[in-house]
Amino acid sequence: MKHCIRIPRILLPRKDERHWAVIACDQYTSDRAYWENVAREVGDRPSALHFILPEVYLGEEDEERISAIHEAMYAAQIDDVMYKLDRGAVLTARTVSGGVRYGLIAALDLEDYTYEEGARSLIRSSERVLPERLPARIALRRGAVLEFPHAMVFYKDKRSRIVRSLLNEDLERLYSFDLMAGGGRLEGWFVPDYLAEGAVQQMYTLGEPCFAVADGNHSVAAAKAYWEEIKPALSERERLTHPARFFLAELVNLYDPSIVFHPIHRLVTGVDPAAFCDFFSREIKCAREGNVLIPALRGGRDAVERTDALIARFLQANTGSVDYIHGDAQLRALAEREGSAGVLLRAMDKDDFFSQIKGGKNLPKKTFSVGEGSEKRYYLEGREISYD
Repeated sequence: MKHCIRIPRILLPRKDERHWAVIACDQYTSDRAYWENVAREVGDRPSALHFILPEVYLGEEDEERISAIHEAMYAAQIDDVMYKLDRGAVLTARTVSGGVRYGLIAALDLEDYTYEEGARSLIRSSERVLPERLPARIALRRGAVLEFPHAMVFYKDKRSRIVRSLLNEDLERLYSFDLMAGGGRLEGWFVPDYLAEGAVQQMYTLGEPCFAVADGNHSVAAAKAYWEEIKPALSERERLTHPARFFLAELVNLYDPSIVFHPIHRLVTGVDPAAFCDFFSREIKCAREGNVLIPALRGGRDAVERTDALIARFLQANTGSVDYIHGDAQLRALAEREGSAGVLLRAMDKDDFFSQIKGGKNLPKKTFSVGEGSEKRYYLEGREISYD
């Protein structure tokens, strides 16, 4: 089996993990107050906040912000606010609403990753990557000396043998603290390279893909694009080991009990609700509760593709727009507003996840979410991606 996961040397902050760790940049994209509160709490302390571009600010002086991020990375190295672990992985335990989520921080080989439809690889995206969302991420990686990514990658281990085996080892505790802004608690242990290699080898399964990017699809795609950009200027030997070839991620067992798939519902606004519901129900058998339709479809690719296609057809012939809603109660409340209707989708079954992306397929956008917004990865572990 080709080895597409590498064991890195990870960077961690020397102190004050609470103010260092901030949530993924693609969260709270419509909540500027959230990020303003985080900035106030961090103040001028060393923090991963200085290394990321929250998407709420995209389109506002991007070049200046990215330049400041690159300078902050250099300053962090000079000021020695981080330390580098020996080669190994980090076993993480994150307390979330569904329990404790275990992960293993290691590095993906971008040569074995693709997001292109029809292309087969050991590591692939789970959802369609939108090219228009990549330029700012590529610009951020271009010129960066460090990475502090938020990607979560699924592997399959129905009996949770890998995590249980690591928990039985006498591992060195690296950190244990409460995350800011209601993010729960995070603990981490160092996994020496010989144990990490054994754990990673157990993650490989027959067939493809073995690994799927569940969260952070666009960040991984941007790293891949940057790697392809610099690769032609490197020698064959340099291509084998250049740090930009790899991407740090949290490897999480799809069958971890804390991993809960939530459907993402569709809300149409600016429409005649009765006309929309009648149109949709003629094509797909549905239960109807007020202005909310519940299609008689199994959760996953087919339900989302058929729902989105029907909504697009209706809106093409009528006025209105579509939005994507998390939570049954929120959809029901919004759908009862004037000029609104909703489609309540079912959650995808875990056993369907890998089969629906097999053969180089991607799930449609907004097919599912994993946990609540506050449960997304926080930036803590980092890695050098440049020789500068």
